[in-house]
Amino acid sequence: MSLTIGVDVGGTKVAAAVVEEDGSVLAQTRRHTPADDVSQTLQMIMDAVEELVTAHDVEAIGIGAAGWIDAARSTVLFAPNIAWRNEPLQAELADKFGLPVVVENDANVAAWAEYRFGAGRDVESMLMYTVGTGIGGAVIMDGRLIRGAHGIAAELGHLIAVPDGQICGCGRRGCLEQYASGQALVRLGQAAVAHDPDSAPILGELAGGVPSAVTGPMITDAARRGDTASVGALADIGKWLGIACVDLVQALDPQVIVIGGGVVDAGDLLLDPTRASYAAGMAQRGRLPVAELRPAEMGNTAGVVGAADLARSR
Repeated sequence: MSLTIGVDVGGTKVAAAVVEEDGSVLAQTRRHTPADDVSQTLQMIMDAVEELVTAHDVEAIGIGAAGWIDAARSTVLFAPNIAWRNEPLQAELADKFGLPVVVENDANVAAWAEYRFGAGRDVESMLMYTVGTGIGGAVIMDGRLIRGAHGIAAELGHLIAVPDGQICGCGRRGCLEQYASGQALVRLGQAAVAHDPDSAPILGELAGGVPSAVTGPMITDAARRGDTASVGALADIGKWLGIACVDLVQALDPQVIVIGGGVVDAGDLLLDPTRASYAAGMAQRGRLPVAELRPAEMGNTAGVVGAADLARSR
């Protein structure tokens, strides 16, 4: 039985797990990410891996990191939420543990987990959006993860949705991330509580009447309880997500588009308007086949499972 370790490194936590060949998690551990301290972040990763390699015979380590990874899957070129700049993560871990190490973007490893064991396990071509605070993306075609010439392909959240629109953290204007992400959802919810409280009585109550206190989970909770503004906010980001899916289908013609990330906890409150917008945009295709939209299935294990499986198939 082949065992590998997958590590999911985000801005707030390091999650690590021993993963079996069928995607099952055998053991797992977590650490806090001191995101503004490069050496301490590396130490937390090493501590988590050491805990697992001490108890299990593993053959490789996979790292999923929230950032841009070089073409060799070895160096974190830049991470927006961790103080990594040209961090040689592969070499540092390989030297420490004497095992092969693969470093990959976090959206790519989540998509690989869905492709191998989750919502895309029955297809060969799949796109994925990870809708969280921001929007990540991944493209798998003919069973291969498309990484591009420099390793940083499929930044799907930074395709333009609205020319000259909202300023994005990447420096451009009108990126999809500004209209269909968790931060966009929160912005809509905060605006409702501040300027139209009659439309958001439940959300306003949850936030104590303070617009800046509104969070994404609050909006989902309020929407489930019938809060008009909250239902509308989820429908709005779903509309933009559906439009974006249309553009990608026109370009790449996948079999399936998987929607994952924390915002998908809203379920059909998000997915129904996404599907409606997508269907409207694809209507001109007539009877031609189009990609099916599916929710992600792997949940919080996607990062560690995908990283571990990529390390196994290195």
